[in-house]
Amino acid sequence: MTELMRIPLDAGGSVLVEAEPVPGLERAGRTADMLRDASQSLEQALAQVRDAAAAAVTQFVEMQRRPDEVELKFGLKLDAQAGAVIARTGLQGHFEVKLKWTRTE
Repeated sequence: MTELMRIPLDAGGSVLVEAEPVPGLERAGRTADMLRDASQSLEQALAQVRDAAAAAVTQFVEMQRRPDEVELKFGLKLDAQAGAVIARTGLQGHFEVKLKWTRTE
């Protein structure tokens, strides 16, 4: 059965996110029993990933021959305890980087 995670917002209110079931015994009962509360706000969780993305982009922007465009894509996974984490594909963390140089005449 699908579990939900309630993530508070800094400005007030919250958002519900579908969550991975906790391994172990399966809960039975009311829908309210399937709701977990996140340990930090959405903004706090995203700030951690934002810092990692900024560090990655900085590495490409500071190249000797700087690209005209940098595109960084990655998936996010929200976890009640860990906050926002970079989603994995296979057994590794996943970043997709696209660098573009425009030829000048």
